[in-house]
Amino acid sequence: MPVGTRGTVKTLNPQNLIELGAEVILSNTYHLYLRPGHELIEQAGGLHQFIGWNKPILTDSGGFQVMSLKGLRKITPEGVRFQSHIDGSYHLFTPEKVIEIQNALRADIIMSFDECPPFPAPKKYIANSLQITLDWARRGKENHKREQDQALFGIVQGGIYEDLREECARELMKMDFPGYSIGGLAVGEPKEHMYRITEFMDSILPVNKPRYLMGVGTPMDLLMNIENGVDMFDCVMPTRNARKGSVFTRNGRLSIKSAQFKKDFRPIDAECECYTCRNFSRAYLRHLFSVDEILGMQLASIHSLHFYMELMAKARKAILAGNFSTFKQEFSSKLDSKCHGEGER
Repeated sequence: MPVGTRGTVKTLNPQNLIELGAEVILSNTYHLYLRPGHELIEQAGGLHQFIGWNKPILTDSGGFQVMSLKGLRKITPEGVRFQSHIDGSYHLFTPEKVIEIQNALRADIIMSFDECPPFPAPKKYIANSLQITLDWARRGKENHKREQDQALFGIVQGGIYEDLREECARELMKMDFPGYSIGGLAVGEPKEHMYRITEFMDSILPVNKPRYLMGVGTPMDLLMNIENGVDMFDCVMPTRNARKGSVFTRNGRLSIKSAQFKKDFRPIDAECECYTCRNFSRAYLRHLFSVDEILGMQLASIHSLHFYMELMAKARKAILAGNFSTFKQEFSSKLDSKCHGEGER
């Protein structure tokens, strides 16, 4: 799912996203609450109407963003009191308030409010945090007013501890959410912990409901976690990296700003059929970045999102053909080590 945190995927318009094959985009409750405000968006007819997007939208609850505020927030059983990173104003997010905001936004898929513990953190802290997340999930579900047109997902927390992950998942499953998110696995933990936990969760979560791994990740992260039973992903990596001139190709990442591309009139990827690769050269993109033209960021973003969308389409095809493991191995063998880096949320 391309990430449009503030109601837009940076540098791209909805038509760009439709042409790229995006079916769902993600926006963020915390940011939209602060600006322009959920009341205004509700008056506009909801987030779809406000941003001109007629396909599904998923909204994150803001739990990760509030966690990231560190010294500007205080967590209590009631909720989270925090200061805006914009103007320092004080606010309170309770699980009821977060669901109220998302009800007003009218997103199609919404998230429970959770406490997202950092990595590393003591097991005792994560166990206490887990109980808060479960209580907030119950309270949020009870306050959900749009069950007929909004799917509310519970978020599985528990850090890198399998017993805590299982406890959280089983308690959420008793609440019977229509889908389950796996949170807290894009907060700095080593990759092997992420893969171990998602593989473990594959044996716990119901097979007939979607599983969403939040904030992940690199191309290989996607394939590894698809093999571990995950259905849905979001990450800022393809667009954020593209805006900095780093794009994905079948052979790894390519820094288009490099001087070596000054007279390189080939496309970013000769095998790619995206709008950028059909029409523009590496030399032209390097020029755009060197003179700070916005078009460079847009064309790079189009290419990288196309790369991700095509990868996921091929993964679905491989699953249906029964040869996903072979597909994953062949894809991995083409990549250099630069394409196995850290994801971002």
